[in-house]
Amino acid sequence: MRLPDPALVVLVGASGAGKSTWAAERFRPQEIVSSDALRGIVGSGEHDLDASADAFAILEQVVAARVGRGLCTVIDTLGLDPPRRAAWLALASGAGLPAVAVVLTTPDDVCRRRNAARDVPVPAPALAGQLKRMRGVAAELAAEGWEVVVVEAAASPEPAAPAERPADRPDRRTSAGVEVVLQVSRFLWGDAPAAWLGDIAIEADRLGFAGIALMDHLVQIPQVGRAWESIPEPYVTLGMLAGLDTGLRLGTLVTPMTLRPAGVVAKAVATLDALSGGRAFIGVGAGWWEREHAGFGVPFPGTKERLDLLEDGIETMRALWGPGTKAWQGTRVALPETTCYPRPVGPVPVVVGGSGERRTLRIAARLGDACNLSSDPEVLAAKTEVLHAHCREVGRDPADVAITVLDLPIIGTDRDDAWQRVERLRGRTAAPTYARRHHAGPAADHCERYEKLAGEGVETVFLGLPDLAGAEDLERLAPLLS
Repeated sequence: MRLPDPALVVLVGASGAGKSTWAAERFRPQEIVSSDALRGIVGSGEHDLDASADAFAILEQVVAARVGRGLCTVIDTLGLDPPRRAAWLALASGAGLPAVAVVLTTPDDVCRRRNAARDVPVPAPALAGQLKRMRGVAAELAAEGWEVVVVEAAASPEPAAPAERPADRPDRRTSAGVEVVLQVSRFLWGDAPAAWLGDIAIEADRLGFAGIALMDHLVQIPQVGRAWESIPEPYVTLGMLAGLDTGLRLGTLVTPMTLRPAGVVAKAVATLDALSGGRAFIGVGAGWWEREHAGFGVPFPGTKERLDLLEDGIETMRALWGPGTKAWQGTRVALPETTCYPRPVGPVPVVVGGSGERRTLRIAARLGDACNLSSDPEVLAAKTEVLHAHCREVGRDPADVAITVLDLPIIGTDRDDAWQRVERLRGRTAAPTYARRHHAGPAADHCERYEKLAGEGVETVFLGLPDLAGAEDLERLAPLLS
């Protein structure tokens, strides 16, 4: 069950229906506002009915404060009072939050049995009245304007156990229909860089990742970390990873063609492919960060020239990876010879990164094996349409250019852990905004999103964790890779 997040969620059900249990299995304790719990705070216990007025006064204050900040708020009461519901609905509407009523239609006999087992049962006549009210409540809620979700049983779903990847799936495609490549962008390796990286690669291979991608930058970029944090030269690092006993594909996302001559890049990638037994790929782009170029004495030309270098670079690499040593005369590039040994073991996939509709996507359509786009569904659909139009114009089947996306989610071991990660990472951004932007939640919550991406034609998701600490930190991703 997928509910809007954030949202105002009102639980509706008789005593003993399992509302509190249902909420506790799906939401953080801080997100649940319970009238029973508040009676326990302002009265002698959860069943102190004399404290109900004070408890509900506090409940309304807490709900108003949370909803006003755009935070997910779950109201755990009977939910059978129309005037209260109307006030909550108006509150959600004013804050621009979805309003969801979750109706637990637990069988009457189950509610009675659970109620009887309590230390302080609800009086039988009161429970009978609640059960009677429940029979028409779903229709009431729909008429009031709630998004109604009916839960027919209060049983808890069994948690999905991480599974080892079957040996008969060499392409490592997940059940969502995509392959997932781990993008490593921060290197918190302490005093043991090689061991830290090696452990991550071995664990990623065990869990079922399809590959590892490294950013190609000379200075850590501000979107990821601080300038003085370590960021290794990628081809040296990928060469080390090629020596490990894994089946991971290895490459960059992406190499700016402004940083090195294209022929030198071709030589590095061909060597990587030979050392890894044919597991190399390369992501390429036009480059964007002037600071790293200036700091290392590398020219940073204007946009047109950078795009020229990208287009010429792909053609140069393909020429040097081809058979023989003869001269090359291409559409844009001429080489007196193409002596580049070792040759790659097989075709090296070239992933073009960038979304410029007039030039970059046309380069991807003409020369790329894949094009890396935004994972935002609306942006993805629009850019894919432009890419396919370019493919048709240059005479290529759009199916020949795979679609990949870069995804930067916040993934926790559970909802509470995900929210704690949001708090650590959000900086000055409002928590609901940051959580929404990064689809914060446990790994299982992202499977549906990846299924939708696969339905839009995405073949590979490059998954970058903003807070990857080490190999042991990857286990939380297991449900996403099954």
